[in-house]
Amino acid sequence: MTRIGRLPILFVALLLVSAGSLLIGRYPIPLSALWAAVSGANPLLHALLVHVRLPEILAAVMVGAALSVSGSTFQALFMNPLVSPSILGVLSGAAFGAALGIVLGLPWGLAQVISFGFGLLAVLVALFISRLYPVNPVLMLVLGGIISGALFTALLTMVQYLANPYTQLPTIVYWLMGNLSGVRLSELRIMAIPILLAVFALTAFGKTMNVLSMGDEEAHALGVSVHWARIWIIVIATIASALTVSLAGMIGWVGLIVPHIARFMVGPDNRLLIPASALMGGLFLVIADDISRTVFPVEIPLGVVTDLVGIIAFVLVLHRLRKGWKA
Repeated sequence: MTRIGRLPILFVALLLVSAGSLLIGRYPIPLSALWAAVSGANPLLHALLVHVRLPEILAAVMVGAALSVSGSTFQALFMNPLVSPSILGVLSGAAFGAALGIVLGLPWGLAQVISFGFGLLAVLVALFISRLYPVNPVLMLVLGGIISGALFTALLTMVQYLANPYTQLPTIVYWLMGNLSGVRLSELRIMAIPILLAVFALTAFGKTMNVLSMGDEEAHALGVSVHWARIWIIVIATIASALTVSLAGMIGWVGLIVPHIARFMVGPDNRLLIPASALMGGLFLVIADDISRTVFPVEIPLGVVTDLVGIIAFVLVLHRLRKGWKA
């Protein structure tokens, strides 16, 4: 089977797993009652299906796709298999923004906007630091991201210390663990458009990322404006990452491990790797969400499950890490 022929298989697998996930949970919906749930003949099952599980699964698909695509993008951009969406501090910045909104007692929608804004600000800080010492652009950008991430992590710790320990602090801690159970369709209508546009835009940049991975001199020789291409790709990937934190909190490992799994399936060509990462990321997070809802007596935060599953998966693919970067 050709590598491009694996994309439809991933798409079908994502559809089937997502449809099956609608039926499972602490209160499973039997197939015999599915029509009653869909049509509204059974109001209780209809509310469970449409207002609880459907938004959660759609959010899992979008968040998984956005994190995976961002991870693939940053790994290609920095030519490093150990890079994840947190490399430029976006996750730390977004987490600080959300925690600040909670401490200030703002409505959750406004707190999400602040979270997104601080995620972008963290990356701007990293870019500013990298411009102070223009020796090695890629290396300085990574170092700027480390500094920015450390800064906003420290600010997040300060906000947690100042939070009310009985009301605000538990909310912050629970949100930082990553969770999709509180997502509503109204939020998805707002988040879906920019997330999907970011995924499609990064897919369109696949050929450019292939050229950039050859090195700056080769990219210049092929007519690519390296500086602006890198800036635009970073901005789009940052938007995708920041939106996931605003929507679902901190969900780790997806942007690191899923791109490697996708790379094994379709190879290092970013024109195929980016859409494969999107499909695989959505599939991975839907399965992780199913585990969080069914394996344990109570639903545990999704971020905890992705940490556990991601660590195991990364150990299993570690010996093939180098092979995945070869065409």
